[in-house]
Amino acid sequence: MEVTAKSRLQLRIQFVLFAVLFITCIGLLAWLSTQYSFRSDWTAGNRNSLSDDTIMLLQKLEQPVQIRTYQPNDPTTQQAVNEILARYQSHNPNIQFKIINPDLEIDLAKADEISVYGQTVINYQNKKELLDSLNEQDITNALIRLSRNTQSVITFIQGHSERDPDATSNTGYSTLKKLLADKGFSIETVNLLESPLSKDIKILVIAAPNHKLLDGEVDQIINYINDGGNLLWLQDPGDLQNLGPLAALLQITFSNGVLVDNNESLRETLRIQHPAIIPVISYGQHKITEEIRYNTLFPISSAIKFKDDSSWNTTPLLITLPGSWTETSGFSLDVAFNPDKGDIQGPHTPGVALEKELDNDQQQRIVVIGDSDFLANTYIGAGANLSFTLNTLNWLNTDDRLMDINPVSAPDLTLELSKLETAAIGFGFMLILPIIFISTGIFIWLKRRNR
Repeated sequence: MEVTAKSRLQLRIQFVLFAVLFITCIGLLAWLSTQYSFRSDWTAGNRNSLSDDTIMLLQKLEQPVQIRTYQPNDPTTQQAVNEILARYQSHNPNIQFKIINPDLEIDLAKADEISVYGQTVINYQNKKELLDSLNEQDITNALIRLSRNTQSVITFIQGHSERDPDATSNTGYSTLKKLLADKGFSIETVNLLESPLSKDIKILVIAAPNHKLLDGEVDQIINYINDGGNLLWLQDPGDLQNLGPLAALLQITFSNGVLVDNNESLRETLRIQHPAIIPVISYGQHKITEEIRYNTLFPISSAIKFKDDSSWNTTPLLITLPGSWTETSGFSLDVAFNPDKGDIQGPHTPGVALEKELDNDQQQRIVVIGDSDFLANTYIGAGANLSFTLNTLNWLNTDDRLMDINPVSAPDLTLELSKLETAAIGFGFMLILPIIFISTGIFIWLKRRNR
């Protein structure tokens, strides 16, 4: 190709146009990076991203949130803290945070009762929470507690061998109590022989009494309901322990027998050991269950019947599979459906929600579950049992905006090894690898020597 003055001019023009277009693209990309952001989190459990439940909560916070975190004068630590809190701010601009060196802001740290590096203060709705660590579980739970408009107290009736919220045994409720404390609930107990029921109780819980209640105690519960109280009634199969008048007031009945489902393939899939541990995968249309997408497990439960023309607005919450039935003649691992002995084919309803409009434009809310084991320490973490429980208590507490907010921690934050695995790793590093390296060195040395 002959190089002429014209071709040189064309090459210069092409070079200038390329440079202009290249600089324009770089500038456009830089501008787009300030307007839009994209992150991809590949960690197990997405521990570097906020969960959907946390994002849902942040979208419901309408008032400003002030966060002051007290960190040492370490750039690496402060950068990590900034990244954590920036995730919250990106979903709600009302969140403002400040990283403070307590050695320089002594008076402010003293006012916030800071005692060690790493503590954080969150202010919302003129209330304050002090955190010792910064992770999604702690921050989100603190925001849930601060966002509650009133003190959320759950009162358990005791004195008749009911489930104990302080018991750490498999059948106790201590795990539930701790989880509820993280969500801003406090647990109280009341013995009806020592203290009468107060009308101010927000949520009353009857957790499967094993001894009969006295007529006077039942009258107190009836009066509490008639006065518009909210109730969670957990009733195991068998004797109602003199709570028949309460069932009559709620216009419900409990079926005879125990719910069973002997679908072996389903039991194998869910790793269920016994047919009386009922899996529920179908739910009624209700605020409590509308966002639950997983199965719940109910061991040793009974079905609940209700009238269509009831004075209560009654909604089925839990619906068993069509293959389930009520076993009335005892059950074993090889139990079989036998209608001649009184077994009733499913699906059945082991849980219902009842509502009624009160004269003061308030809603009375009651939930009845034909089982108390699903809240026990053994089963509270099974399937969606915890989500169902939290939704139920938030609904009874009229905290509908906090429904379905149940942040979970990432599964890959810690590495747990058995003693055998630890010994194998130590043996490999201390003995096997050195032998391999020494043997390889000797082999190479001998090979080179023989050349």
